[in-house]
Amino acid sequence: MSDDARILKLKGEILAKVGEYYRLAHQDRPFVPGTSFVNYGGRVYDEAELQSAVDAILDFWLTDGPRAADFSASLAQYLGLAHVLTVNSGSSANLVALTTLRSRQLDCPLEPGDEVITPAATFPTTVAPIVQNGLVPVFVDCKLGTYNIDVDLLESAVSERTRVIFVPHILGNPVEMDVVTSFAATHNLYVVEDTCDALGSTFDGIPCGAFGDLSTFSFYPAHHITTGEGGAVGTNSAKLHHIAHAIRDWGRDCWCDHQSTAGGECKRRFDWEIPGLNEPYDHRYYFTEIGYNLKMTDIQAAIGIPQLAKLPEFAWTRKRNFQVLYNDLKAYEEVLVLPSWSPKADPAWFAFTIAVRETAPFTRQDLNTYLREHKVETRYLFAGNILHQPGYRDIQHRIATPLVETNRVLKSALFIGTYPGIDEARLDYVLQVFQDFMAQWI
Repeated sequence: MSDDARILKLKGEILAKVGEYYRLAHQDRPFVPGTSFVNYGGRVYDEAELQSAVDAILDFWLTDGPRAADFSASLAQYLGLAHVLTVNSGSSANLVALTTLRSRQLDCPLEPGDEVITPAATFPTTVAPIVQNGLVPVFVDCKLGTYNIDVDLLESAVSERTRVIFVPHILGNPVEMDVVTSFAATHNLYVVEDTCDALGSTFDGIPCGAFGDLSTFSFYPAHHITTGEGGAVGTNSAKLHHIAHAIRDWGRDCWCDHQSTAGGECKRRFDWEIPGLNEPYDHRYYFTEIGYNLKMTDIQAAIGIPQLAKLPEFAWTRKRNFQVLYNDLKAYEEVLVLPSWSPKADPAWFAFTIAVRETAPFTRQDLNTYLREHKVETRYLFAGNILHQPGYRDIQHRIATPLVETNRVLKSALFIGTYPGIDEARLDYVLQVFQDFMAQWI
C-alpha cells in the first residue's frame, strides 16, 4: 500500500471515530422541565461539523485556505452575490465594510465628519466602526414591534454631510429595504446592511444581505449558522470587494489566489512600482490601505460548510418556533407588545422579542426574573438606546428624531429563543412558564 493510500485509510478511520465520539459525547441530553435551561441560542450541529473540523486539522492549513474559499463561494451563491469575503467575526465585518468606504481608491471616499444614518436601538458593533472611522452616527428612532429603524423618519435625518445609511435587520426581522434603497438612490447614499442577525431572512423574496452596496454577516454560536467566531462581508462590486480584501489582509494590495498559483504567486508579483522607488517591488508587500489581519481560519470554514448546508432547515425551524410562541402569547397582547413585521418580509427569526406595556401590572424586571428563575434564558434587546451605554455617551453624534420608541426598548424589551435547539418539549415548557407567570398578575 502506498503512503497516500495509507494516509487516506488512516484519515477515514480517524473520522469514523470522530463520528462515534460525537454520538457518545455531544448528542443532546434529555430535556428535564424546570432543571434544564431553555437557552435563547446555541450551537446546533452533528458529527458532520466535528468531522469536517478534524479533517481540516489533519491537513493543518491553519489560516485562510481552500475551505474558506469554498465556504465563501457557497455563501455567495446562496445570497446571489458576486463576492463574499470571510472575516474573523461579524464585528470585524462591520469594521471592514465601513473602512472600505473610506478608501482613497474610491472616486469619492467618505471623509472624517461625514454622517451615517443608523438606529439608536442596536448592537454596539454597528456603531463602533462609524466612530472608529471618524464618521458621525446620525440616530433615528425605531418602531416598537419590529425594533428596526423607522423608515418613515429617514428623510428627517438627511443633511449635506450624509453619505451612508447603515441598517441592521434586528433579530432577523427584515428592514423595509424597498424604502431604504429608494431613499439611498434619491440622496446618493451608500447602503450597508448589517445582516448579522438575519441570514436566511428575505424581503420581497430577496435574501437579506443582497440589497446593500456592502453587507455583513456573523457566524457566532447564537447566530443562524456558526463557525465559532467568524463573519463575512458581501458585495456585488468588484472594486469594493478588492478594497475590503486588502483591509482584511493587513492593507496588502495583492489579490492572488495563493492556493492555486504556482508557488503561491502570480507571474507579476515583482512588477509593481512604489512611487519614488526606481525598481519593481514585491506585490505581497505592497500596501494600499491601512488594514488589519481579520481572516477566518480554514478550521472555522470547515465547520461553516456543513452548517451552511443546514441553513434552510435551521431557518424553517426558527420560523416554526416563532409561530408557536406567537400563537400562544397573543393571548397576552393586553400587557405585552408582540413582534410585528412587514408583509413583504419572511423573517428567519433570531429570537422572539417582547416589550412589557407601560399599563401592565408588572415590569420587565418582574417578567425577566421569573423566566430566568424557571430556567428560561433571556436577553435584553442589545444596547437598548446606545447613547445610554457608558462607552457611547460621549461620542460625536447627531440625534435626527426624538428617540421615544428607542427609550421604550431600553426600559421594557427582552427576548427569548427561537433557535433550532428548542424542540416541542422546550416550547411547551416555555409557554407553561408564561402561563403560570400571567396567572399571578392578570
